[in-house]
Amino acid sequence: MLVIVKESYDAMSKEAAKIVADRLRKKPNLVLGLATGSTPLGLYKELIRMHKEEGLDFSKVTTFNLDEYIGLPPEHDQSYHFFMWENLFKHINIDARFVHVPMGMAKDVDAFCDWYETRMKECGGVDLQILGIGANGHIAFNEPGSSLGSRTRIKTLTGTTRLDNARFFKTAEEVPKYAITMGVGTIMDAKELILLANKASKADAIKAAVEGPITAMCPASIIQLHQKAYAIVDKDASAKLTGLYNDSWESKTF
Repeated sequence: MLVIVKESYDAMSKEAAKIVADRLRKKPNLVLGLATGSTPLGLYKELIRMHKEEGLDFSKVTTFNLDEYIGLPPEHDQSYHFFMWENLFKHINIDARFVHVPMGMAKDVDAFCDWYETRMKECGGVDLQILGIGANGHIAFNEPGSSLGSRTRIKTLTGTTRLDNARFFKTAEEVPKYAITMGVGTIMDAKELILLANKASKADAIKAAVEGPITAMCPASIIQLHQKAYAIVDKDASAKLTGLYNDSWESKTF
């Protein structure tokens, strides 16, 4: 794992965008795994800028999102379909036919999860997966205790995660109790990973993920076993790390 510590959220976001842009320029039909939440917004903002000002081309890109709430239609303003179109897709030249976000309104969720796994394989697998991390160490909606070999499936959200997400809803009761999520094993199949984290509230999770034991109680810790994973964090999120770390992805030392 290459751990990169940047001075600020903005610098962290731009560092991640450099990697995405580099991989896209080398492979125009990149298969890109995407995350939602507040953490990747800076990355998406920078990719939009690169598209508009530098001509970064997304026309052949295929995307797969990590997760979606069960029970929210795509047009709901808190669905991850809506989030991705509002914060990235409608601002770049992506082909809607190549966009994949789990379908929270699927009539047969188990069958949909199987199809999602198959579709990723048909597209050649995810080349580069963007990840956030929860305060409890979850990645996607793989809560502590999730199998480290798990595949795309239904997950029950913990009270902590629902509370974290309640700020996006009118009331805490409106936060869905279930979600479709890529599994930990599915995430680990990606050829490269970028884990992003900012703010002091993520410092314990980053410490556990980067320097702690590999355990299902901190699902993000599994990325220690990935052959090509980047953890890009701001100064606050790195506060509890004890090792010496890099300041640029170009050092290429894993």
